Amino acid sequence: MTNYNPGDIVLIDFPFVSGNETRRRPALVLLDTGDADVVVARVTSQPRSDAFDVEITEWQTSGLLLPSIARLHKLATLEKRLIVRTLGRLSPTDSQAVAKILRQIFARW
Repeated sequence: MTNYNPGDIVLIDFPFVSGNETRRRPALVLLDTGDADVVVARVTSQPRSDAFDVEITEWQTSGLLLPSIARLHKLATLEKRLIVRTLGRLSPTDSQAVAKILRQIFARW
């Protein structure tokens, strides 16, 4: 079984809420504990709209096709078998921006 690292950008078949269909889209790996699942955040090319969205400034070197946003409040735990392939990794600068927002989110605990 493949393991993923925080900051990996993967192409994954996201299931719809109904569970009947999927949509292939990029995602940011946040956590892989070594089991069959991975925790990811959605990545979208839609403009930033929330305090928990992080612009991926170095999107081309991360393997993305378009300028993109990591939506850190849109998390999912998905089976690794849904991952089609790894696209790339966040740059150190983008990783730091993601870490800053994640600390803000989880500081509320």
